[in-house]
Amino acid sequence: MAAGTGLAHAETDPEKIAKICQEAEERYVQIYGHPSAEEEGVTVALMYKYTFCPVTLEVPLGTTVRWVNVDKRTSHSTWFRDEGQPESERLFPEETAEQTFDVPGEWGYLCGPHWESHDMIGKVIVLPQ
Repeated sequence: MAAGTGLAHAETDPEKIAKICQEAEERYVQIYGHPSAEEEGVTVALMYKYTFCPVTLEVPLGTTVRWVNVDKRTSHSTWFRDEGQPESERLFPEETAEQTFDVPGEWGYLCGPHWESHDMIGKVIVLPQ
């Protein structure tokens, strides 16, 4: 995967995003019994209310990111479209997908079914060692 220019989330209200992401984390704790930051060996990004949480995720080189759908009824996907990668399978509530980032740069991604209708777009920034 080569580093791309990335995409930008259209939501500009940081308070709204923070509230959604706080709710997403609360759902994660309800489901798994511990905070997402306590997962070993992966960095967790959540999918909730048509938002990736966090919208922008900074990780060190070689990090595996696990996306977790914590919505109650909606399926989501991850799609690094600009990198020419295929869209992930639909992740239904409590399902996950993972990707390891071995190249530094910015990686814009989107939710296949919701990027146009709900601006569900995120970015992973992979920092060099």
